[in-house]
Amino acid sequence: MNSKALPCQVNNIDVSVYECEIHLKFRMIEEKSILSDRDQLLQVLLEALTEGSDEFLETLHASVKAQEVSEFKASPQMRRQLMRLRNTEANQ
Repeated sequence: MNSKALPCQVNNIDVSVYECEIHLKFRMIEEKSILSDRDQLLQVLLEALTEGSDEFLETLHASVKAQEVSEFKASPQMRRQLMRLRNTEANQ
């Protein structure tokens, strides 16, 4: 456990709902069996991308877009979570 972990700062946070879009194009060396399980493949890809390009993965193109959207476009579960976050902020 890291004894120098940063304290969680929740004061004065402004939270909103964002719609995010990621487009990636890359080449990778991987076991063929991974490609048949979409969830496992996604997990492997995310781990590889966070570690960066190496001899097994080369990124050809990456673009990311994020834009704030109305909270009414979010699911009821996300809206409830948003209200909880705002209420937590108001009570501190």
